[in-house]
Amino acid sequence: MAEVYPIGEIVQADYKTGRYIGKIIDWNPQGTKAAVQVLAVLKHPMQGNLHHPMSPDVSYFHQRRALADQEIALMPIDTIQPYSGTVPDYESSLKDALRADMAALDRTIRFSQKCLAELEALQKEYFPDES
Repeated sequence: MAEVYPIGEIVQADYKTGRYIGKIIDWNPQGTKAAVQVLAVLKHPMQGNLHHPMSPDVSYFHQRRALADQEIALMPIDTIQPYSGTVPDYESSLKDALRADMAALDRTIRFSQKCLAELEALQKEYFPDES
């Protein structure tokens, strides 16, 4: 069973596909989730359809916002860990998390473009008569 942290403890926890720093303000009666008040963003939520990750070809491509400053969310107890260190202010943490996600996607785009160029070169080498 996951550790139960006291009310008021500063923790890091996952909510859906995002990761946050927050303060525990309550536990649900079953002890499976904690009500966590958001103080900062560590990882911005992933965009798109969670049932078809990394696929742009879905009927509905979800835009997911980060939880708001001071928003309270029920977070699964098994994702909660202690947080030590200075808690950054919400706005700068949100900006950093968003920029990190955008940079990772940019690397993915550039990688995919390079892969496609190499595969096209191989296709010409493998099948020279189809050019």
